[in-house]
Amino acid sequence: MDKLPPLPSITRLSNSVVRVLGQNPGKFTLQGTNTYLIGPTNPYILLDTGAGQTAFPPLLQSMLKATHAHLPDISDIVITHKHHDHVCGLPSVIGVLRELWVAQNGGVYHDLHDGQSIFIPSPDAPQQVLKVIHTPGHTADSISLLYPTDRALFTGDTVLGKGTAVFEDLGSYVASLRTMLHAARNEDFGQGKPEGKAEATYTLLYPGHGPVVEEGTTTIRMYIEHRLEREEQIIEAIGVPPPGSSDDIWTTWGVVEKLYARYPQSLWEPAAHGIQLHLKKLEKEGRVIYDGGEGKEARWKLITG
Repeated sequence: MDKLPPLPSITRLSNSVVRVLGQNPGKFTLQGTNTYLIGPTNPYILLDTGAGQTAFPPLLQSMLKATHAHLPDISDIVITHKHHDHVCGLPSVIGVLRELWVAQNGGVYHDLHDGQSIFIPSPDAPQQVLKVIHTPGHTADSISLLYPTDRALFTGDTVLGKGTAVFEDLGSYVASLRTMLHAARNEDFGQGKPEGKAEATYTLLYPGHGPVVEEGTTTIRMYIEHRLEREEQIIEAIGVPPPGSSDDIWTTWGVVEKLYARYPQSLWEPAAHGIQLHLKKLEKEGRVIYDGGEGKEARWKLITG
């Protein structure tokens, strides 16, 4: 892994957003999970909770003490998706806020839905809102949050601050990237200009890992292009019989060997998972046929004509 530039543990990104790192740097988490305090003053909304590292709650507590103006310190905790590095900090965060999380009548925890508005309680500022966009693909439950105040989109792990994201379902993932682009130019998601010529609802991306992305829509388009380019490479590869064979059946591993022939073999194993997801997407679209087998030995045939 390339050496990543350090990010401060606490960074004020705007008048209304503070990033607090989850203190869990790593190969897949980059500098660590980004958690965000959202709102001009407390009570804030906390987005994601990190992986449960013991160094995280004191950082969060210090930030809350430094900006304390009202009670409670945090009104809501929003989780972008189910992965442990975003949810496992929840018990320790609730420990910091224990007096706020007493038993109540009715549900304390509830699911969010696509298009939902989450209002940010800001006693000293005009009302602000986060708009929920369901963006499955990285996980089935992944969401992004549009924040018109900053003209920013919180992306969770759907788009990262560096590199590309992993995903469970490629078809859903690409569709979600397109949904995110649509949100940038759709007045229904944000504030258009009074004269009727709408500006982009967001330019910045606040990702779940890595630094802020300044050119948000450009980066999302690059993500889409990267996936479609890989898809075309796969289609081209399986359009001819495998080396030394007269039939037109390819295994997942055979595709990896062909496309990654110039890369170190240490990359082949992780690449196989991505190739498999591409092939499953093509199968759903009726462009390839699954011919049995499991994992790397799954067999595929291109539909022609």
